[in-house]
Amino acid sequence: MNYIEKPQDFKGTMKKLLAYLKPYYFKISIAGFMAVIASLMTVLTPWLLGLITSEVAEAYSQKRAIGHIHLLGNINVSMGGLALVIIVSYVLSAAFNYFQSFMLIGMTQNLTYQMRKDLSSKINRLPLRYFDQQSFGDVLGRVTNDVEMINNTLTQSISEVFRSISLLIGIFVMMLILSPILTSVVFVTTILSLYAARKFVKLSQGYFRSQAKSYGDLNGHIEETYSGHTVVKVFNHQEKSFQQFETINQELYKSSLKSQFISGIMFPVQFFIGNIAYILIAVVGALLAITTNPLIAIRVGIIQTFIQYTRQINQPIQQIGSIANVLQSTAAASERIFNLLEEDDEPEDDQDAVSIKNIKGHVVFKDVYFGYHEDVDVIKGFNAEIKPGQKVAIVGPTGAGKTTIVNLLMRFYDLKSGTIEIDGVNIKHMKRKDVRSLFGMVLQDTWLFDGTILENIKYGSPNASFEQIKKAAELAQTHHFIESLPGSYDFKLN
Repeated sequence: MNYIEKPQDFKGTMKKLLAYLKPYYFKISIAGFMAVIASLMTVLTPWLLGLITSEVAEAYSQKRAIGHIHLLGNINVSMGGLALVIIVSYVLSAAFNYFQSFMLIGMTQNLTYQMRKDLSSKINRLPLRYFDQQSFGDVLGRVTNDVEMINNTLTQSISEVFRSISLLIGIFVMMLILSPILTSVVFVTTILSLYAARKFVKLSQGYFRSQAKSYGDLNGHIEETYSGHTVVKVFNHQEKSFQQFETINQELYKSSLKSQFISGIMFPVQFFIGNIAYILIAVVGALLAITTNPLIAIRVGIIQTFIQYTRQINQPIQQIGSIANVLQSTAAASERIFNLLEEDDEPEDDQDAVSIKNIKGHVVFKDVYFGYHEDVDVIKGFNAEIKPGQKVAIVGPTGAGKTTIVNLLMRFYDLKSGTIEIDGVNIKHMKRKDVRSLFGMVLQDTWLFDGTILENIKYGSPNASFEQIKKAAELAQTHHFIESLPGSYDFKLN
């Protein structure tokens, strides 16, 4: 059992998810129909087995041969024929379950493929501002974990919803038809089992929440300490780090012990109540089997049928409860995905965008104002002119706006007011990709992609020749180092 994360708007998010599922409604309906048929066949087999038991018991008590078994109306079936019907029911039930699972798996794989495709396309259209406000892990989690959560839920839970509900209704209807008195016994014990489970879940939920928090704290501490292990040793913080770990570990131990202990008690209690149900069915059923009152009398095989139904009924009830929890987590995952998909895209480039040919490199900042937030400007009335061939260094303390100026020049952000011109052309009237193709940008944090050194160097200029790549490496004073590696420029980085 885990702490369930809840969405802020469950109904709204589920409506959006259902709208996303619209192209697959027909397949879901067919799969649901198959699940219902499979469940109904599962409901019929205990009744048929009860008929066989009744016939064998009555034939033995009356000292006669086993005859034909009466089903419905004027339908009478031999013992072998009824056994064949039961086998066919089990086979068909398994076949329907297989085909509906096959359909749902295909449907969910198509859905998650499309969802990942939409997310990937959306990420490429989002402005840099969005990524400044979101952590890398959060964005990655939406594309991987959240989509996988939806995939698992749709694959398993849709069929379980249809199967569990139809199984629950079918069992109770059959039990009411066979014996309302035994049905009331099963109903009361089932309610008691659910009440006990609810109490234990409510009692343990706070400890599971505490456990989840402690896990997060422990993972964060371990990642921080191990990544900065050298710094920890340099400043002699080993003991302090260990004490902090010990404190978090103790909290995790206590919350885990209590949550797992309380959760572990729930199943023995439910098992105990289930055993009481079997005893009551056997005692009450025996009394009903020997009574002479035709209104409440039952055949002996019905006792066996009810015992099987009691065993079957716990599974759909637990499944429905489990699905309710899974849907909460799925809605939370869907909410994060839809929030990303509904973010504002980067504004479109002008339809009549200008492109510069024979670039000279004359860059002019005119009265530039910009702020990351609407009410706070970090660049105020900035003016500068960089002439062709001129070398300019932007120097200042941390937070002065050096990186911001470069980001504005590259059109990662649009200005609040003022203009930036390249060779007399306002960059706002140019396509972003054309602006960015005019610059080479070396970031403070070097990012190496999986691939060869050659592929990494030519990442921004895919059509560059080997001589140009070699010259760039020489200017960066890395050529000698690259030559010393196995495979030289074809050395694979990972």
